[in-house]
Amino acid sequence: MTELLIYAILFLALIGHILFASKMYRVVQADNSLGMKEKNDWKLKALVFPAYYFGRYKDRNNSVK
Repeated sequence: MTELLIYAILFLALIGHILFASKMYRVVQADNSLGMKEKNDWKLKALVFPAYYFGRYKDRNNSVK
């Protein structure tokens, strides 16, 4: 039973990671102020730690505007 619970938690964490990375990917792709290299850099960062880098991306955009 414990093993099943651990797998369920890992599965939910993986799904959350994927959903958040895809959200950041879409937001970055829609941003026309970024160049191709910057977009690729942010997308790559989204694959590693999407929640952390999405916060940094939002802060960067709020300070630019």
